[in-house]
Amino acid sequence: MSKISTKTPTIMFQGTGSSVGKSVIVAGLCRLFTRKGISVAPFKPQNMSNNAAATFDGGEIGRAQALQALASRMEPSILNNPILLKPQSESRSQLIINGKLSKSVTGYEYQKLKGSLMSHVEEAYHKLAKNHQLILVEGAGSPAEINLRNGDIANMGFATKLSIPTVMIGDIDRGGVIASLVGTKVVLDDIDRNNIVGFIINKFRGDPSLFDNGIDEIKNRTKWQFLGLIPFYENISKLPAEDSHDLDKILYNKSQKEAVLNIAIPILSKISNFDDIDPLRVQKNINIHYVRPGDSFPKKIHIILLLGSKSTINDLEELRSNGWDKEIYDHSNNDGIVIGLCGGYQMLGQAIRDPKKLESTRSTTKGLGLLDVETEMSHEKIVTKINGTHIQTNNKVYGYEIHIGKTLGEDCNRPLFNINNKYDGATSKNNKVFGTYVHGIFHNKQLIEWLFKICGKTIKNTDIIDYQDTLEKSLDDLSDHLESYVNWKTILELSKKNINDSNQYE
Repeated sequence: MSKISTKTPTIMFQGTGSSVGKSVIVAGLCRLFTRKGISVAPFKPQNMSNNAAATFDGGEIGRAQALQALASRMEPSILNNPILLKPQSESRSQLIINGKLSKSVTGYEYQKLKGSLMSHVEEAYHKLAKNHQLILVEGAGSPAEINLRNGDIANMGFATKLSIPTVMIGDIDRGGVIASLVGTKVVLDDIDRNNIVGFIINKFRGDPSLFDNGIDEIKNRTKWQFLGLIPFYENISKLPAEDSHDLDKILYNKSQKEAVLNIAIPILSKISNFDDIDPLRVQKNINIHYVRPGDSFPKKIHIILLLGSKSTINDLEELRSNGWDKEIYDHSNNDGIVIGLCGGYQMLGQAIRDPKKLESTRSTTKGLGLLDVETEMSHEKIVTKINGTHIQTNNKVYGYEIHIGKTLGEDCNRPLFNINNKYDGATSKNNKVFGTYVHGIFHNKQLIEWLFKICGKTIKNTDIIDYQDTLEKSLDDLSDHLESYVNWKTILELSKKNINDSNQYE
C-alpha cells in the first residue's frame, strides 16, 4: 500500500471500542482549538448512525459530526462525513454517499463494497483540508477489529494511506483499559501500529494517582506518548447523543417539582433524530417521561410525542406489540395532545403504503388513524434545511427535513408550517393531533411556548431556556474540561508529524 502525505496538520482519534468517547473528545478539541484561533474542521470517513443532520449543501451527515462542526464554528457540510450508514434492520442499512442516498445494503454487501468508497473519503478530506488549518479525524468502532481491516476506510485503512498520526482512546469506566490499549497494538500489523503516536484514558473516576502505575505500564508496553487522563465528564447529558446506543446516557426520568408540562415519549427500536427533544429536556418547566418496552404510559401526561424512525412500519408494529396504541387512543379520546415528527407523523395516519416494499414485506400497513392522512413510501429521499412560518402562531421556524415518503389527506388542509409557500404537516379537526416532517422545531423557543398553549398552560417566553445558548455553553465547558486534562499542545505538534511545513503556527 502506497502512503500519501498530508499537507494540512491532521490527527486522528481512534478507540479501543465503540462508545469510548471519541465523538465527545473530538467535539471538545474542535472547540478548544477554535478558541485558540485555529481554523479547525472535524472529519469522520464513515459513520453509522440514525441520528442524522441536514447540511447547508443539501445532504445528511451523522449528528456527531454536525455537533463537531458547530464546535468548530463552521456550517456542517457533507465533507465532514462522506460515508454514512443508517441501519434499517439487523441486517440492512441505507448507504449515504456524500450526503445522498445511494442504496440499501446488507452488512456483507457493504464489506465487499467499502474499499471502493475510499476515493469519496479522500476527496472530501482534501477539500476540507484546503480550507482549514487543522483537521481532527474521528474513527469508527475499533481498529482492533482486524477481521474488518481489508478495504477499511474508517480507521487504519484511512490513517495508513494518508500517513495520519493517530491517538488511541481507551475507556477506563468499562474496566480492562490497560489490556484494551496494549492489546490493540499487539493485534495490529506493523504498518498500522506505526501510525499510533499517543493514547488518552477517558472517563476516569476517583484518585488519578492510583492509576500512575497503569499509565506507566501502557507507556512501557506500547511506546506511545501519554496525552491525558480525562475525568468522567458529568455534563455529557447536555450534549446531543451520537446514536441510540447512547440513549441511556440521556434518557432518564428526572422529575422536576416546578414542571407544569408532562410529555411522554415511547422509545422504539429504530428511533431516529432523537435530538429533536434536546431543547425540551433542558426546560425546568417540562417533565419528559421515556416509555420503554414493557412499560405503560404514566398518568396525568399532557402530550404524547412520537419521534422519527428509520423503519416506520417496523416501529409501528413494535408500538402495537407493546399495547401503546391503545394507550395513545385513550389519551387522545380524553382530549390529550398527540404530536408526531417525521416517522411519528406517518404512524398517526390511516395507512402507510409501501408498494416497493422498501421498509417491510407488506405493501400496506394500517396506521394509528388519529390523522386523516395516508403515506406512500418511495425511493425519493428529501434532505433539506428549511425556514418558514408556524401557521398557528405566525412565528418564524427553522429546521430540516430528512425522510422518504409523501403524506397526503384531508388533515393536510390544516398544515402546521408554511415553507416557501409550500405547506407541511397536518392537524386534526379537534386541534389535538399534529404531524410534521420538520425536525428541529423545538429549537425555536416560540414552538415550546406553543406546546404550553395547546395544553391550556401559560408560560413566559423569558422562562424558556434557549437551547442553542445552552449548547454553546456546554461546548465551552467541555473545551475547558479537556484543556485541563489533555496535553493539547503536544496533540497540535503531533498533527504536523507528516508534513514538511511545520511553521504554520509559529
